[in-house]
Amino acid sequence: MYILGSVLAVLAGCQFSSNQANDNNSGGSTPTLQVERVADGLTAPMVLEQPNDNSGRLFIADQIGKIFVIDKNGKKLNTPLLDLSGRMQTIFPGYDERGLLGFALHPDFAGNGRIFVCYNAPLSSSDDQQYDSRLRLAEWKISSSDSNRADAESEQVLLEILKPQGNHNGGQIFFGPDGMLYMTVGDGGNADDRGFGHTEVTGNGQDRSNLLGKILRLNVSKSGQYTIPVDNPWVNQINVRGEIFAYGLRNAWRCSFDRAGNRALYCGDVGQNEFEEVDIITAGGNYGWRIFEGTHCFDAAAGGGSGDNCPDKGSDGQPLIAPILEYPHNPNNGPISGISVIGGYVYRGSNRPDLAGKYIFGDWSTSFGAPDGQVFVAEKSAAGVWSMQTFKLANTQGQTLKRFILSFGQDAAGELYILTSQSAGPALTTGELWKISSR
Repeated sequence: MYILGSVLAVLAGCQFSSNQANDNNSGGSTPTLQVERVADGLTAPMVLEQPNDNSGRLFIADQIGKIFVIDKNGKKLNTPLLDLSGRMQTIFPGYDERGLLGFALHPDFAGNGRIFVCYNAPLSSSDDQQYDSRLRLAEWKISSSDSNRADAESEQVLLEILKPQGNHNGGQIFFGPDGMLYMTVGDGGNADDRGFGHTEVTGNGQDRSNLLGKILRLNVSKSGQYTIPVDNPWVNQINVRGEIFAYGLRNAWRCSFDRAGNRALYCGDVGQNEFEEVDIITAGGNYGWRIFEGTHCFDAAAGGGSGDNCPDKGSDGQPLIAPILEYPHNPNNGPISGISVIGGYVYRGSNRPDLAGKYIFGDWSTSFGAPDGQVFVAEKSAAGVWSMQTFKLANTQGQTLKRFILSFGQDAAGELYILTSQSAGPALTTGELWKISSR
């Protein structure tokens, strides 16, 4: 069995039980969105941040290693806030999951100018050269003479994690309402959480002695270093990394705290062969990978599903937590399908009051061959059942963006943005920023 919050649910045949089913595209007419293009000329925009300094600026982190400034008039400045391209591992334009993946502003950015980035750095000469790269968490400071530039000499490396393969990096960083810095880390790459650099018996996702396949929680109150928060789930435990907040994740791609309500932490976790999922993350939670893919048994040795005889706990005895939503890769298996979930945000803006409290997220594309990302809306009923629907984008040709959806963003007012590209990899300059506007 999986647990969902404090509610126990028996998974008959490893499927959703009745109080956990995601009732895809059910109930009412198809919802619509109006979107407006805010910025273009990017490559692969990954993160949107708005500084809390009343400047009206937007900062956009691009996978190619550059953080751009959009001024209050909507103009993209030619000189980036920060250029990390010379410090990164070389990335491939055709398709690559490495690069500049995370960017966050300190909650007191207006006062201290501290910014944080996460990117794939090259191996050092002392590393085992079978590894692919180092996933680096670093801190920078804004220049004292130019608020649109970072101090070029200010980098301080806080944490580095050896990556066995180039995929499944995670790499998102974001501050929680508790002031702590959260960081997503993928299971290390390859497939099935197996191979070089993966724990043989359990996979990295279930191995709490390493940081791969996890969500980390760090205290960065002191510049240039992190400490482990004293209230993290596993502090000072033998063979368990104290940085870990939650585990059993394959490649958590875009997480966010609800800025209102119960301040829940939502994460999209990219699936392996058949299912995509959305989780609500709680301290100490085990989200099942590689025992489950979504709510379905997963046999890593067989490279996929294994019927309905799954353990209800991890090897450490921790109960497994079910996703709140899942959808299949195969379009024949449901009205909604996709291949790579993109986590989003609970809507708390004012442009669309009808969406208040609903979770907006998406999927990268229906295939690798052509850009065809989707935007979804999900909500929980009074009976505790989560449902999701696909938006139609009312003011776009064909009612979709015909773009790969890379990420979502949220500004200081709670309005939401969609970060897209027409290229499957970090190439060309077809990257764009779209804002969800009023109806």
